[in-house]
Amino acid sequence: MLVLTNARLILPEEVVAGTIVVEGDRITEVAHGRSALPGAIDLEGDTLIPGAIDLHTDNLERQIEPRAGARWPSTAAFLAHDAQCAASGITTVLDSLCLGDLGFDEQRQRTCRDGIADLDALAPTGLLKCDHRLHLRCELPAIGTPELLDRLADHPLLAMVSLMDHTPGIGQYGDLDRYRKMRLRDGEPEAETERRIAALTEQRAHLRPQNRAKLLDRLKSTTVAVASHDDRTVEDIAENLADGISISEFPVAREAAQAARDGGMTIIGGAPNVVRGLSHTGNVSVMDLLHAGLVDALASDYVPSSLIHAAFIAAAAGRLSLPQSVRLITEAPARMIGFADRGRIAPGLLADLVRVRMHDGIPVIIQTFRAGVRVI
Repeated sequence: MLVLTNARLILPEEVVAGTIVVEGDRITEVAHGRSALPGAIDLEGDTLIPGAIDLHTDNLERQIEPRAGARWPSTAAFLAHDAQCAASGITTVLDSLCLGDLGFDEQRQRTCRDGIADLDALAPTGLLKCDHRLHLRCELPAIGTPELLDRLADHPLLAMVSLMDHTPGIGQYGDLDRYRKMRLRDGEPEAETERRIAALTEQRAHLRPQNRAKLLDRLKSTTVAVASHDDRTVEDIAENLADGISISEFPVAREAAQAARDGGMTIIGGAPNVVRGLSHTGNVSVMDLLHAGLVDALASDYVPSSLIHAAFIAAAAGRLSLPQSVRLITEAPARMIGFADRGRIAPGLLADLVRVRMHDGIPVIIQTFRAGVRVI
């Protein structure tokens, strides 16, 4: 039995000073006040929140290639990624791996294959600190994407699929002038960038409609959550609604987020956008969307530590209570992927817990427990 006492508990609707009792992998009791049991662990008034659930992280890709052209051994990279997520207070992580290539990073397909192989090999060993699931990011205009998904759609750890379109002039790269500057900054000659834009635009017109239809048809036989990605226009949302897609991941424009809300979709925002105060690609501010009630959950995207940090920033801004902001990274993501056994501090749920101490406005992760076992 594990007893955590003298903690500031972030419950679904309130903050209380209290005690949590854990037996096995489950919370068995949540009580007000301090425990007098001799074995109780004194958390010294620190904050205790449910373990964060990260719906989208590209962090494995960054561990695989810590510097441009320097590829790290795959299994070692996966273990480093796992440790970094746990140290960030994430207990359930959806590893976001790309299917389909538009010429941005040819190694991504290898990273996907290796990452899934590593997960399959490591998951049964007990070595992983987090509960890892798969989030497959399907590039709609890429050659062969439906065939790649077909082989993985029934993977037992697949929890989410998102439909992406990184064609220049679309979604995240809707601003072509900004896209051209980005490619120039990366050393690409202007003529090659123009060739790339023209070729990908033509490829999109040819492949996107049929690929989208094939992907959605294949996913009908699964229980996997399906999300759109980088929605920019009202028309994007209308297409999603017509296709029965209920999650809008990272809308890049306010009008798209508003249309998603009006259509009953749930909305995922990027936590790094909240921490930095702006989008790294010049798109909509997620804090502005939060204040407008247009975000249901946050995901770390490319910085695992941003998830809990963003929740505390959102609460400090005054529009959301701390329980409301914590739900953005715990209960809400759990509901989106149908995980009813986690995301809240409540009896009967998994003892996925994170001890947090504030330092100069920054939440510092002191301890992370996954299924009742301390992993950090």
